[in-house]
Amino acid sequence: MANVIVTLKIMPSSPEVDLDVLYTESCKKVRAFIDTKHKDDEVRKIIEPVGFGLKALKLMFVMDESIGTTDKLEEDIKNLKGAESVQVTDVRRAIG
Repeated sequence: MANVIVTLKIMPSSPEVDLDVLYTESCKKVRAFIDTKHKDDEVRKIIEPVGFGLKALKLMFVMDESIGTTDKLEEDIKNLKGAESVQVTDVRRAIG
């Protein structure tokens, strides 16, 4: 099976949410989901301005497509303190 690159968009519940803390906790969930002990730099972080001081946290990571859907991961991240919603914004096969 091939690897896929997944991008998750996490919306915080308010502009006051510390995105670094949310990133750290989300990375733990991602690494547990893809069953790896990768370093933090294996999960890329992008901060995207949304408006009115609110910023979204985007995570990009590689996983084996045999794992299946990310529904369970999305639910786990959504249940984190400070996370309002989670959605997959991009999935594509890795080349090489």
